[in-house]
Amino acid sequence: MPCELCYNSKMTKFDVLKRYFGYTSFRPGQEALIDALLSGQDALGIMPTGAGKSVCYQIPAMLLPGVTLVISPLIALMKDQVTNLTERGIQAAFINSSLTSGECRDILRRAATGQYKIIYIAPERLETETFLRFAEKTEISLVAVDEAHCVSQWGQNFRPSYLKIAGFIESLPTRPVVGAFTGTATDKVKSDMIHLLRLRDTQDVTTGFDRPNLYFEVIKPGSKSSYLRKLIRKRRGKSGIIYCSTRKTVELVCEDLRRHGISAVRYHAGLDEEERRRNQDEFIYDHAEVMVATNAFGMGIDKSNVSFVIHYNMPKSLESYYQEAGRAGRDGTDADCILMFSAEDFRTARFLIQSSDMNINEELTDEERQAVYQRDKERLNKMEGYCKTDSCLRIYILEYFGQHGNGDCGNCGGCNETSASQDITTEAKQILSGVARVERKLQYGVGGMLIIGMLRGSREKRIMQLGLNELPTYGIMRDMSKKTVREYIDHLVVGGYLEMYGEYPVLRLTARAGDVLFRDKKVYLLIPEGDSEFLEVSAERAVPVEAAPTDDGLFAALKSLRTELALESNVPAYVIFSNAALINMAERKPRTNEDFLEVHGVGEVKAARYGEQFLKLIGDYIENQ
Repeated sequence: MPCELCYNSKMTKFDVLKRYFGYTSFRPGQEALIDALLSGQDALGIMPTGAGKSVCYQIPAMLLPGVTLVISPLIALMKDQVTNLTERGIQAAFINSSLTSGECRDILRRAATGQYKIIYIAPERLETETFLRFAEKTEISLVAVDEAHCVSQWGQNFRPSYLKIAGFIESLPTRPVVGAFTGTATDKVKSDMIHLLRLRDTQDVTTGFDRPNLYFEVIKPGSKSSYLRKLIRKRRGKSGIIYCSTRKTVELVCEDLRRHGISAVRYHAGLDEEERRRNQDEFIYDHAEVMVATNAFGMGIDKSNVSFVIHYNMPKSLESYYQEAGRAGRDGTDADCILMFSAEDFRTARFLIQSSDMNINEELTDEERQAVYQRDKERLNKMEGYCKTDSCLRIYILEYFGQHGNGDCGNCGGCNETSASQDITTEAKQILSGVARVERKLQYGVGGMLIIGMLRGSREKRIMQLGLNELPTYGIMRDMSKKTVREYIDHLVVGGYLEMYGEYPVLRLTARAGDVLFRDKKVYLLIPEGDSEFLEVSAERAVPVEAAPTDDGLFAALKSLRTELALESNVPAYVIFSNAALINMAERKPRTNEDFLEVHGVGEVKAARYGEQFLKLIGDYIENQ
């Protein structure tokens, strides 16, 4: 059945917003972008995840004649978006490799006859003969490029297929208006998006990168695995993503969580397509609480009720970290973004950058490849700085993206530090002195384990062969455990006093070591108050509630009904109503259809479809109080 809006030219952007999306006002930046596209002006929207980028092209799509193409990088994104639009009463479809050629032809036939206003398509499909024939004969009024940063070689998710989008647009009989949208972009990436997509007379809207509902924290656990379980258990019943740097780590972490009774699934490029799809659905439909994944998972996932994202390993850039962490709290409710890190994470990231050009496109010149290599090192340095800073984490992120903050945010681990300080200057001098003496004796240096053995007075064969037992620092820390010395060394690496160098890393002094050895620089270790685990910071903070609905009992009942309806319709629960909508419902306690339409996120289609059941539940609940 064709979408009603296709034939109703009298509706305004506000009519569409209220009737189909359930809101009476636009969020910052949305209206300017919508107005630009409706007036025929190209637009570039840089808006953080959860700020409503999709609405910026979905509303113009419904008001412009013809068809809107949304170019999207991932199958999962298309599926989620089409499901959401269909639930709102808007007819949309997608074309990608998951469909047969016959299914694709049927969708294009329906679109050509006005049955679809929005077609999501993968960039690789733009050049197929069938689609080009469709594009030549069909009025395409708007092309929206989602995740537009993928067009830039300087972005964190460069996709060569995005470079062909501009050529496709120029090949159309009539050039449509073009909108490009992304969540984060540096000035270089922003410039590339405008140039490579050939945007004209661009309405440029950057709303800022802040996500006030997200709590940022960096923790330094003695044992990542046990501490991760502790974090997840405190968030029982909530949906979360655990990001790991390698496939092997994904496997180990997922198995450990399952072994301890935590409902977890895994996702990485080494799994077959069927298992990836199955595990993704388990997570999206809330059958599994936790997804353990590499960065292969997530871009474009529209799951709005993710309450926490934990990075088990440090990413190689703040762009990647903020994009991945930003998958929490998309519905506007409070969520946690926690980064667990150790010096080993730095060693792994440095090794990958030093020894591999896996992220550098083969089509680049040698000069360009070297520039990308230097860029990756600079990005890693900024990521290291985030992990090391003892100031506001939010401001650190915002300033990286060129947005200046005012004072501390009061809602991050840097602002809410609860750890006590322990002076370890004496131990630091012992370690640094030991490394210095090894460097003088052995020009090539040795690894961390031999340093620890030397400091603790080990009699192992290699230490004796190298003559490390002859150094004045031999055995100077014999009363300390291997684990404690290891943690002190990691702290000095993180602090920039030591570095791991080379393909087979050896421990070396940095220029900063002289501040401690010769200039009385103090070294402090943060230990949380009331926590016996070494090097763990404020993980004991209260887990955020879902925006604290005024009636927890009613909220729980609404969630239960939502789950039942989602199972009946075979859609994710958040597609029925978001957590934010249920919270507002619990606060307002609507009793009539008119009241129900005033709940944030309830449009006319959803009110007609679900209003009677939710209103009955609310009425019964009130009467039984």
